Amino acid sequence: MKVEICSFSGAKVYPGAGRLFVRGDNKVFRFVNKKSESLFLQRKNPRRLSWTVLYRRMHKKGLSEESAKKRSRRTVKHQRGVVGASVDVIKEKRNQRPEVRAAARASALKQAKDKKTTSKSEKKAGDAKSSAGAARGQAIKNAKAAAAQ
Repeated sequence: MKVEICSFSGAKVYPGAGRLFVRGDNKVFRFVNKKSESLFLQRKNPRRLSWTVLYRRMHKKGLSEESAKKRSRRTVKHQRGVVGASVDVIKEKRNQRPEVRAAARASALKQAKDKKTTSKSEKKAGDAKSSAGAARGQAIKNAKAAAAQ
């Protein structure tokens, strides 16, 4: 189904509807109704008639409903503190020289290693105590069992 456009008003002319006007130079004009044809033959300007598509395009009517541009919000960047560090502390660390940061990191790693080794040694000492106590308890149980027989 081919839908034509009215030569005067710009409206859609469906098959089997509208009027056809062929000028002397064999140029074909299609009109949606007698009103459009009559105004065309009177040489009226469609840009001055408020109901035509040309007028509405020229005066920007009905475009806001059809294609209103969707506004997108700009993302605003905020700097926030992390748990345990405020924004000022983070900025201060960022602005430090790399050598200072490397030294601080190395000292923190060393402290963590020392803490880990001390906790391991304490755990070993505690395990040795408990194992010695368990062995003594086992010996006492064995002695009681032997005495009972």
